[in-house]
Amino acid sequence: MRVEDIRSPEQIKSMSVKELREFATDIREFLIRSISQTGGHLSSNLGIVELTLAMHYVFDSPTDKMIFDVGHQSYVHKILTGRAHKFATLRKKNGLSGFQKRKESEHDCWEAGHSSTSLSAGLGMAIARDLKGEHYEVISVIGDGALTGGMALEALNDIGALHKKMIIIFNDNAMSISKNHGAVEKRITNLRSSPLYRTVKKDVKTNLNHSKTGLNVLNSLTHIRDSLKENLVKAPLFKEFGLDYLGPVDGHDIKALIKVLETAKEHDGPIVVHVVTKKGKGYPFAEQDKLGKWHGVSPFDPKTGQSLIKLCTDELSWSEVISKTLIRLAFKHPEIVAITPAMANGSKLLEFARLFPDRFFDCGIAEEHAMTMAAGMAQGGLHPFLSIYSSFLQRAYDQINHDVARMDLPVVIGIDRAGLVGDDGATHQGVFDIAFLRSIPNLILSQPKDAKEAQNLLYTAFMTNAPFCIRYPRGTIPYQKNEEFERIKIGSWTCHIVGMPETILITYGPDVDRIIQKAKENSIGLMVVNARFFKPLDTKLLDTLIKEKLPIIIYETDIKAGGLSSAILEFMSKYDERIKIIGIGDHFVDHGSIRILRKEEGIDMESVFKELEHYEHAPRSSSDRSL
Repeated sequence: MRVEDIRSPEQIKSMSVKELREFATDIREFLIRSISQTGGHLSSNLGIVELTLAMHYVFDSPTDKMIFDVGHQSYVHKILTGRAHKFATLRKKNGLSGFQKRKESEHDCWEAGHSSTSLSAGLGMAIARDLKGEHYEVISVIGDGALTGGMALEALNDIGALHKKMIIIFNDNAMSISKNHGAVEKRITNLRSSPLYRTVKKDVKTNLNHSKTGLNVLNSLTHIRDSLKENLVKAPLFKEFGLDYLGPVDGHDIKALIKVLETAKEHDGPIVVHVVTKKGKGYPFAEQDKLGKWHGVSPFDPKTGQSLIKLCTDELSWSEVISKTLIRLAFKHPEIVAITPAMANGSKLLEFARLFPDRFFDCGIAEEHAMTMAAGMAQGGLHPFLSIYSSFLQRAYDQINHDVARMDLPVVIGIDRAGLVGDDGATHQGVFDIAFLRSIPNLILSQPKDAKEAQNLLYTAFMTNAPFCIRYPRGTIPYQKNEEFERIKIGSWTCHIVGMPETILITYGPDVDRIIQKAKENSIGLMVVNARFFKPLDTKLLDTLIKEKLPIIIYETDIKAGGLSSAILEFMSKYDERIKIIGIGDHFVDHGSIRILRKEEGIDMESVFKELEHYEHAPRSSSDRSL
């Protein structure tokens, strides 16, 4: 059967184990061939081929619910549920999503693009099933990297307490995007590779399987085997959560996988199936990758592994510009440290880690912890730089608010992949950070228009004793090293005049220079404002711009609600006497009774009605009265 001919997982249920093994090879060849043309997540999907085949062989989708943590390893699931013929459209507009997508197929019961959600979602579905008196299996697939996420550990704790019937497939490949870090990873390593357990298990089977007497002895030693598993395997991690455990099992042995999943299916209550897989299985370049370069790929040549995307020789990614600048500053300032939540390669911090191993901290998939740890470092006298993708930053909102900004601690936050990121879709578009950060007091929020400004903003951030965010997009930018850094005045914007301005356009980021260039090419009179600070605003320049009496266009490439335009419109309300905004100002409110605090902030009823009286007695035009 051709991979493209699969329309339903029912088609594989009649296959023999031998046929399933052959089909696994076909799927790998299909994935390599297809992803080399479209780009996408390669290594994680190559590593889960046999496991996904076994899941669909044993369980009945869409009745049984299969939840893939993060979801970028769901390509094989998409193939087996009839979507192989659409893979040429992977991650393209109106094509296949790179993640599970509910509107795409009835077999996709959950959507995720971020880590560590599958266990909570699975428990929720199991509770719903039982309360509604329905009957189906819930299978949550989670990787060892995702298990470092605090949300996953919280879910394990609740799963053990509620004891609902569900299957947790622990896909253990010793990698997340790049190498895992931390105490949980060490315990998993011990769990997967206990020499005593593996040696005893192998020797007992080898020596006793050769005779009838030996088989009887082997059966009688079942309790010894179980004791070994209890003490050497289960105890280090899952026992504490009250979960039963099966494994470790070879994640590329279809026969063994089918057997263990059928056993788990019959189990009453929550059970963990520990599956050891190899990320990138079947493709040498991906198998040997230890840095995560083959996790998500652009189109490439399958024979050589070389990317088909050619970069300009004088350009660097925004992440590289920030990293190179960070290294230069770190040589001069020993208090600078760098932190990443499992994105060292993506954020281009591997060179920093090599040069300053004692000052680099990869805390695993744990954005909340990373942010509060950075705050603790700042409180202790260090000046941390935390690199974090925009779409992951929202996970640390509480920590930015309470632990960094409220205490006004000098943490520099590099918001990587800000703005639209394209192919990864809704879960990864970094368009919300301006809106959710702008409301937090004490925070400085900025974005450079080019590499020179990026270098100077990072320098300014480390020269400023305050929480300082610098956002920068995916993609590349022409780069030339600043010989000298220039400190930028906080909140300052710049103006660029093209011809005789008839319109003012306020924008930010790399679009500033693009607009200037296009205006010149088309001989359009324009004043282009580089609004490089979203918070604080350049109110002095805004006052000047408003007095120009020219039309103003605010061009932003992120969510409008709460963004730059919202900030400017809030500021401009002072120019229209008919509009008065009453609310809490840009500061944290200290303790006190609600009555006193409302009065202090001017949001008590007396203050509101004083404003109403003022407007009631103010002279109004006929147009006002007609309204």
